[in-house]
Amino acid sequence: MKTLLLVDGSSYLYRAFHALPDLRNAHNEPTGAIYGVLNMLQRLRKDIPADYIACVFDAKGKTFRDDLYPEYKAHRPSMPEDLAAQIAPLHAAVQAMGWPILMIDGVEADDVIGTLAHEAEKNGMRTVISTGDKDIAQLVNPQVELVNTMSNEKLDEPGVLNKFGVPAERIVDYLTLIGDTVDNVPGVEKVGPKTAVKWLTQYGTLDNIVAHAQDIGGVVGENLRKALDWLPRARELITIKCDVELPVHVTTLEPQAQDSEKLIELFGRFEFKTWLRELKDAGLRTEDTGYEEPASDVGQQASAAPVEYETVLTEAQLNTWLAAITHAELVSVDTETTSLEPMQARLVGISLSIAAHTGAYIPLAHRYAGAPQQLDLEMVLARLKPWLEDPQAKKLGQNLKYDTHVLANHGIRLQGIAHDTLLQSYVLEAHKPHGMDSLAHRHLNYKTVSFEEVAGKGAKQIGFDQVSVEVASHYAAEDADITLRLHQTLYPQIAHQEKLQYVYGQIELPSAEVLFDIERTGVLLDSRLLADQSHELGIKLLELERQAQALHDLRCRY
Repeated sequence: MKTLLLVDGSSYLYRAFHALPDLRNAHNEPTGAIYGVLNMLQRLRKDIPADYIACVFDAKGKTFRDDLYPEYKAHRPSMPEDLAAQIAPLHAAVQAMGWPILMIDGVEADDVIGTLAHEAEKNGMRTVISTGDKDIAQLVNPQVELVNTMSNEKLDEPGVLNKFGVPAERIVDYLTLIGDTVDNVPGVEKVGPKTAVKWLTQYGTLDNIVAHAQDIGGVVGENLRKALDWLPRARELITIKCDVELPVHVTTLEPQAQDSEKLIELFGRFEFKTWLRELKDAGLRTEDTGYEEPASDVGQQASAAPVEYETVLTEAQLNTWLAAITHAELVSVDTETTSLEPMQARLVGISLSIAAHTGAYIPLAHRYAGAPQQLDLEMVLARLKPWLEDPQAKKLGQNLKYDTHVLANHGIRLQGIAHDTLLQSYVLEAHKPHGMDSLAHRHLNYKTVSFEEVAGKGAKQIGFDQVSVEVASHYAAEDADITLRLHQTLYPQIAHQEKLQYVYGQIELPSAEVLFDIERTGVLLDSRLLADQSHELGIKLLELERQAQALHDLRCRY
């Protein structure tokens, strides 16, 4: 049996726009919805082998449903400008990936999908529909199933029955009764899913419910009778058309060859650097297309500028840096330690940066044969402690909660944490890796020195205190420098958006301090209160079980 794979592009476009952070390229063009939909399409092609494919979007303008009911979708706000700006480039990218695109005037994407699924069924094909729209469950049958890549949900006939409580062929009746608030289609007042399932279980169909409307008592029965004249119109609005006249046939929807040149242009424009690199790794060369990959957000590739990293081995050097950080507006600080376990880690060194492409490393506890004389750890901490504990001295770091634990192990409470690039990354792009190496590659086009490169791998890996000071100095100073450069790239994207600024400044940063205290001291539990609550919940559960059993027995009698 051949397979037809259909994608409800309009459904995923809106969901991606609202689900993902407000991603933007260096030219401030929104890219989140584009990224979300393309990522989903790539995943579908890998997960579901298909002989025919299509991505279906709603066409502009009114549909036949607007003629049937002028209030159809009337309460929906106009499309956000940032979403509208992504539609044309998204369509171009989808087509360049080899997906046929369908947009038919006068009907919705659901109707096009229903028509194609119906045609495929007549031709003995299996159809897989990728959507997040519950209305399309009405199309499910032995040859049609739904998948939702955002929730990993799959709905075949048993799945529809399990989720909604009614079989797929009764979904239209079910939705007609409860209404569709998204599309502004009223149902029967005060009739929700439970009542709809109850009536359909008892009477079988909407038509039979209508025929027995006088037998249904209570307020809901009265409301049903009030809605009798409306229900046929509601059902017509909710029913997906499966006989739309289309300019194509299922067998013409074969996957097309990928337009790599167009994808390179689009991935470069929207700075989807991982996908761009994958195209190159597949043997494509950007010079073949005349396209030059854009520089990073800071105006140039980070690797193009020379760096100045200093190893602080004398008290005079320490004094110079103490004066510098005291007068700096913001200082990037990082610790090198003996362990990744924050409660056990001890300091090996501290790195600082106050300007991009510069930094310093203060080695304190490198222990190997031939190690240079290093400044006394206790002396350095005593000199740094007033600045580290000063809440007015603004500090920046990558996952500073870890460094706060490390310094606490040495009797210092780090204060003045103004920024954290790990949290900035989480606020901007929660779906991506937040490690510094990954961030540097993604946002600065910079390959950092990895821990494995300086300390080795596997059984041969040594502790950082065994790494030579010369090697450790570049690695550690780079950490502080790159963190500062990442902040200069990431934070402006947060600062100009009030909602993201609120989440970052009022939720994420304060929460990190609370989590530090919890991790450091634990949580006090009131065992007696918990025992009383457990007893109370147990009594309520027993009562609920008793009621459920009584309802079951009553249903069995009738």
